[in-house]
Amino acid sequence: MSAFVDFFENKSVLIMGFGREGKSTYNYIRKYMPEKALTICDKNNIASDELSADKNVTLVCGDNYMDIINDFDIVMKSPGISVRDVEISEDTYVTCQLDLFMKFAPCTKVGITGTKGKTTTSTLTYCILKAAGFNTCLIGNIGVPVLDLMDECEGMTAVIEMSSHQLEFTRTSPHIAVLTNVYEEHLDHYNGFEGYYGAKLNIARYQSEDDFFIHNREQDISSFINPKDIHAKEIALGMDEGQRDSFLSTLVGLNPHLPGRHNSLDEFYAATVAKILGVTEGKIVEGLKSFEGIPHRLEYVGNYKGIDFYNDCIATVPTAVMLGVEALERVDTLIIGGMDRGLDYGQFVKDLAASSIRNILCLPETGYTIGADVAALVGVSVYEFQNLEKFDQLGVPLNIVKCANMSEAVRMAYRLTEPSKICLISPAASSYNYYKNFEEKGDHYKSLVRDYGKVISI
Repeated sequence: MSAFVDFFENKSVLIMGFGREGKSTYNYIRKYMPEKALTICDKNNIASDELSADKNVTLVCGDNYMDIINDFDIVMKSPGISVRDVEISEDTYVTCQLDLFMKFAPCTKVGITGTKGKTTTSTLTYCILKAAGFNTCLIGNIGVPVLDLMDECEGMTAVIEMSSHQLEFTRTSPHIAVLTNVYEEHLDHYNGFEGYYGAKLNIARYQSEDDFFIHNREQDISSFINPKDIHAKEIALGMDEGQRDSFLSTLVGLNPHLPGRHNSLDEFYAATVAKILGVTEGKIVEGLKSFEGIPHRLEYVGNYKGIDFYNDCIATVPTAVMLGVEALERVDTLIIGGMDRGLDYGQFVKDLAASSIRNILCLPETGYTIGADVAALVGVSVYEFQNLEKFDQLGVPLNIVKCANMSEAVRMAYRLTEPSKICLISPAASSYNYYKNFEEKGDHYKSLVRDYGKVISI
């Protein structure tokens, strides 16, 4: 820990954001530097008995909390805070937990990022390593702040899910880096798509020739980064038979919790990481079979009134939605919509219009716009939820319904979805306009599905 302490010694330090990761950062610094002067800032007021007893802490709260960023040598920024419109002095070193873990943690690091698939790939990698007897942990964006494991990770193989927000100010790359894919996402956090994928690529930007960079062959990586800036050994994977070895082909359809080509590709990433680390093919298969699925990722909710309900609230971009529809095959009703972050939905509208989906239930904000555009393209009307009498018969080529909230959407799903077919919620947008996160949105959907499933008539 001497290197960690030296990093902060004789420097002024600001912890920006005091949510889960900010509190973790404070606790870890205090563990080794109990008298270190710290400033903590947050948009919201901070109420903490622990902090009120700490005479070496200064609190700065309110709407202008970021105005002090250039008054410090080191800024420990929480991932959810955007500084895209903030001028940062060259003398201010903005960093984060992930950056410090990558610099100082005495373990083998496997980093996994991507717009979609990073949680599944990270969990699959962890399952395989556990099956193979590795001393391993699963940390990072998946819900465990990396500094919480800093003192326990010596000699371990750490599987780290890395978000773009965590990578934005990370200047050290892992021994094995996986980039599952890059699509438009979080444009409200960055200065456009270039800033977003630039952050993602920090996972590989600082690798050496002894490291490994695994990425999606189906995306042209050269459109995101100059190949000359990649120093690691590259492994590109795809779903075409010629883009994988015979062993990877045997993994397709191995686990019922992993339907569809996108999940198969996640299996390929995890298996390739495991092979680099020396895991046998038998243990790879054992680990993949042990995977039990992840909530809110093509999660099967149950069969109610003859309808199979699925929850894919993690799908916050259009590409992920269509991959889920392709994987499930029997989607009759699709619930979409959420906060507008400026994504381009042009191709998504065309994809929906060309699909076999018969019912599109639209939630605000983006659902209304997408629904109207699909209706205009196909030449059908958009209905309001209140006009239930218009939906007494099934068989209409395409029903597009504006629903004011989740309750209306689930009730309409029960009304319109054909028995033996699927109702899928897959928003193609973030959840922050009405929910704290996609988990809360998915949980609300599941609760309503189960409650209305007990009602004789909807």
